[in-house]
Amino acid sequence: MPKNKGKGGKNRRRGKNENDGVKRELQRKDGDEQAYAQVQKMLGNGRLLAFCFDGRTRMCHIRGKLRKKVWINTGDIVLVGLRGYQDDKADVILKYTPEEARLLKNDGSLPESATLNENEDNDVGDVEFLDLPDSGDEGDAVADQDRHYDISSSSEEETSEEESGDEDFNEEELAAGKHLKPTKAR
Repeated sequence: MPKNKGKGGKNRRRGKNENDGVKRELQRKDGDEQAYAQVQKMLGNGRLLAFCFDGRTRMCHIRGKLRKKVWINTGDIVLVGLRGYQDDKADVILKYTPEEARLLKNDGSLPESATLNENEDNDVGDVEFLDLPDSGDEGDAVADQDRHYDISSSSEEETSEEESGDEDFNEEELAAGKHLKPTKAR
């Protein structure tokens, strides 16, 4: 068997992001064969549902060049190639960055009613923590917030339950926690 003299295969090249910082030229649609669209729903298996700005909703297929290299999310603006033989299907050719989509909207290529996803990927999933003002007695504040539920009933409650004869609870009351009585923190 011959010895491999290369620097790796497809999986090695897949990890590289060579043109990450390169600014590309804005690609516009060519005639009636292409249209601008906004992704409505990801369907899986390289397919998505997109609202084309010509007024139709089409099922689109993500071409192989973009698959697993360019991640497309709901709300993204894409360029789709229309099929001459199937009017309700299209192929995704290009995904526009938020900056490119803003330029298209300012030029009038996209309608004014189009909503753009202005947030970048690094803003997704951020958690915001609020600082609460310090109070003098932190222990009292915690004790006031704590509520302990006592499953065993007190002697007064036992006598009232014996008189009513309803010691059995149905499943709905148990699930709702109606049989639990709130008590003060100890």
